[in-house]
Amino acid sequence: MRRTVLHQAMVERAEQLGISLLWQTPVTGLRSDGVYLGSEAVRARWIIGADGGNSRVRRWAGLERESSQTRFAFRVHYRIKPWSEFMEVHWSENCQIYITPVAGDEICLVLISRNPHLRLESALPSFPLIASRLRGAERTSTERGAISSTRKLRNVYSGRVVLIGDASGSVDAITGEGLNLAFSQAHILAECLSQNNLRRYAKEHKALSRRPASMARVMLALDWKRSLRQSVMRALQANPKLFARMLALHVGDSSTLDFAANSLSAGWRLLTAQLLAIFQ
Repeated sequence: MRRTVLHQAMVERAEQLGISLLWQTPVTGLRSDGVYLGSEAVRARWIIGADGGNSRVRRWAGLERESSQTRFAFRVHYRIKPWSEFMEVHWSENCQIYITPVAGDEICLVLISRNPHLRLESALPSFPLIASRLRGAERTSTERGAISSTRKLRNVYSGRVVLIGDASGSVDAITGEGLNLAFSQAHILAECLSQNNLRRYAKEHKALSRRPASMARVMLALDWKRSLRQSVMRALQANPKLFARMLALHVGDSSTLDFAANSLSAGWRLLTAQLLAIFQ
């Protein structure tokens, strides 16, 4: 679904639960017993920074990032019946295009590259299959840009201030894990706040991020060398079961123990050998 649809559903649910939403009321700073809303001081037992990759709460709390890798994303929606129920990743030499069905008659195209100046219109000629399918399709949104970052923090809380979602670290958009991670973190954080145990949250947060971060490193390695990418794709095409099981591991439907137990060791060694070629 469109993110705007998801946002509206979340707002309506929050209001049903009695949450007060203060629109157009920015938090302008932290204090020892709460926050500032403009010049007004508001007391708070907990302060949760859920303000995205450029989090001010993270900066105010002294929880700045430890490491980060950045790519640049631009998205446009098109009025066209999706030709697949799945999200697709299309590769070219220097970028990828992700295609996601968001309605019965609409898709979302996202271009991601390491070039901040590359736009969809300029990149589409490198994707002739996509360009042919979009011929004559109406754009239903303006092109908008964002940063796709892999960010790891040393700590995700300090005192009574705790971070969640992209404010607490992130994985590259190629994983498709951003919202999933945020929702999973929210479940854990709710439990930890009720137990007054942010140390547990930090531990669980790290565990939740480990799998998508590892898969992001593998997939981004394919972005560095065309011959490596082609070798890996041929290996996956020759062994669809290997691809299916790797996908299950990626989305959390199987564990690393399942991965080893299901006779995947040989296939994984093959892919690892291909990936190591990038460093030789």
